[in-house]
Amino acid sequence: MPQPERPQYQLPPKVIADLIDAPPVPAVSIHSVSRKTLFLHRPNLPSIDEVAVDELRLAGVRINPRTTGGSRVFYFDKIFVQQDGKQTKVRGIPPRAKIQNISWSPDGERIAFTITRARGIELWVAEGEPFAAKKLSGIIINDTLGNRPFRWLTDNETLVCKTVPADRGKAPTPPRVPQGPIIQENTERKTAHRTYQDVLKNEHDAALFEHYTRSQLIRVNVKTGRSRKLNKPAIIATFSPSPDGKYIRTVQVERPFSYVVPYSRFARRIELWNRDGKRIKTLAEIPVADDIPQGFDAVRTGPRSFCWRNDHPATLYWVEAQDGGDPRREVSIRDQAFSLEAPFDGEPQKSIGTQMRFNSFEWGTGDLAIVEEWQWKDRRVVTSSFAPDAPKKSKKVLFDHSWEDRYNAPGSFQTHSNKYGKHVLMQNKKGKLFLIGEGASPEGNRPFVDLFDVKKQKSKRLFQSKAPNYEAPIKILDPLNQIIVISRESKDNPANYFIRNLKKGKETQVSHFPHPYVHLKKLSPQLLEYKRKDGVKLRAKLYLPIDYNPKKDGPLPVLMWAYPREYKSADAAGQMKDSPYRFTRLYAHSPLYWVTQGYAVVEGFGMPIVGEGDVEPNEKFVEQLRANAKAAIKKITKMGIADPKRIAVGGHSYGAFMTANLLAHTNLFAAGISRSGAYNRTLTPFGFQSEERNFWEATETYMQMSPFTHADKINAPLLLIHGEADSNSGTYPMQSERFYSALKGLGKTVRLAVLPKESHGYRARESVMHMLWEMTEWLDKYVKNR
Repeated sequence: MPQPERPQYQLPPKVIADLIDAPPVPAVSIHSVSRKTLFLHRPNLPSIDEVAVDELRLAGVRINPRTTGGSRVFYFDKIFVQQDGKQTKVRGIPPRAKIQNISWSPDGERIAFTITRARGIELWVAEGEPFAAKKLSGIIINDTLGNRPFRWLTDNETLVCKTVPADRGKAPTPPRVPQGPIIQENTERKTAHRTYQDVLKNEHDAALFEHYTRSQLIRVNVKTGRSRKLNKPAIIATFSPSPDGKYIRTVQVERPFSYVVPYSRFARRIELWNRDGKRIKTLAEIPVADDIPQGFDAVRTGPRSFCWRNDHPATLYWVEAQDGGDPRREVSIRDQAFSLEAPFDGEPQKSIGTQMRFNSFEWGTGDLAIVEEWQWKDRRVVTSSFAPDAPKKSKKVLFDHSWEDRYNAPGSFQTHSNKYGKHVLMQNKKGKLFLIGEGASPEGNRPFVDLFDVKKQKSKRLFQSKAPNYEAPIKILDPLNQIIVISRESKDNPANYFIRNLKKGKETQVSHFPHPYVHLKKLSPQLLEYKRKDGVKLRAKLYLPIDYNPKKDGPLPVLMWAYPREYKSADAAGQMKDSPYRFTRLYAHSPLYWVTQGYAVVEGFGMPIVGEGDVEPNEKFVEQLRANAKAAIKKITKMGIADPKRIAVGGHSYGAFMTANLLAHTNLFAAGISRSGAYNRTLTPFGFQSEERNFWEATETYMQMSPFTHADKINAPLLLIHGEADSNSGTYPMQSERFYSALKGLGKTVRLAVLPKESHGYRARESVMHMLWEMTEWLDKYVKNR
């Protein structure tokens, strides 16, 4: 493979480049009340010039200092609105606009959105017949922390927004001479945490973080453009108006900041303001959470998960851990919910308690709400009903199952907007609820809509997808007349949207998206089913070159691509996880491009890691990787499709980790491709992926799972690709750099391609094209033409 003195971005074969440059399919948003439909058009991949903008990496946030927004965001560039079958382009939007944060007003008669310019983020509104857009003058949005920078109030005319303070001034400059050392200290206090990227490193970082994230909350009327400041500027992480619009709950980040955890764990103050921004009450002052106990369902102590009760004008709910945030503690009540009603001058009232970790509320009426709780150790989730107006009444368990068991998943309760424009449980005239689920089964996913009787705890099926199509319910527009929105696709046809009346059996097509891939119109996957040695059922999707003839063409070179997943149940691990009737949709990081180059591609071949009972899945990680790979290769070789001497394996992130381990512990593959992986688990000592234990509790497991430890056993050529600015926890670019150095020092065949300015996933067109070129060259040299 040529390596010029000054490496330049390269292009893959034209057929692959053309697939990457195919126009993206628009996103679709249908409003339940107005029935207006938005078609949101996306541009193709951005250029490296756009991706290489100035960027600050502070406290787990990546900021564009020029725009006071995120530095790694995706945009829409055009909006079309459709009603009564007529589609028109929203007028007034500038060409090549960078549109984000699109939000319907509660009545569906207008939308608000932002447009990012070179020096700031503008607030825009579109309304009328047809929709016409206008900029709200003098408003520059602060979107550094994401989390929806504006919210509609119930009058359909007013927005509450986070804006850049008028008095912000210039950004702090770094001191020319250090003022002293950077000190961190711990005194006999357990403060274990994951390996976070982009944490603050010094006081200058802290000052920059404060400068760019500080925002001024305002209230603006979108008709008149008049605005009013609400309270003083602060680092407002999130805010939420009450259902009646008379109050605003704010979550403000406060000093002292931490140098070891991201801003989501910084100290915070939760306040309640009135509509004009006057502080009514401080609800909680919570210290920095750098000592959360070990475990995936461990939480910070103190009040958390604040939310409004959506069916009430202004009632707050929150929960507090009763176990010190430690899931290993034995307690009868793990989380206790509290409520406080306007005018908020009384004492908080105890509501329901949960035996496991609280997850979420869904509000309905005073007699009916839903609470969900979960625990990690057995992957259990429990959904119950309760009466918010009578919290002393016991909860009624509706569903109790493992989230790994997809065949018995009941679906999710559906909501719709109430008079406040807030989501509440959708009910029919008899008070029955609606469920939408993916309908997993041994035959494949068959999404459904159910009507659920809470009192009898029985479901009635209203709709379910049938072969040869894959039909997924998107939302229920009208619960009384049972009118739903579905997305329909098949092996040969891309997804399009339809409005269907279940009672009348009639439907109207909303979108008419054509087939996006001219070169792959005949591409159709085969669903493979097989078992590994211990009987665990495995599946994979096999893609063959178009017009491939086994008798004429013989066995093919193969690219196998996977991502390991942990399970506590062998039965759950063997469940079907897809549908044989889905349309094949390509994405920038897909392995399917190589069917155009004469390869068979085995996508998502079964890679379960199972540990039942008290045994942790990772105790036999390497052993199960081997078994999974051997079973897949045996299947495709027996079919006469694969040349066993010309098989490559690859993966991204944890799939890259898998790939390196397979090369270290088997001789099954001619070559490997690892993108954005971690290879030395001693660099992630307090857990990774689904591993809760730390390095000192499971030293042997950490060492055995680290391909860096076994680099001397790797004999097949390995291509490493990594983004220079990887932000994912644990996958520092250093992981690939050190692994490359180890393999190089041991005399192995290895190549490392570092993509400038890229994070865990690659965005720039130049980067994606070069990645595909690297992979094509590697596969052709060490696999196809071996």
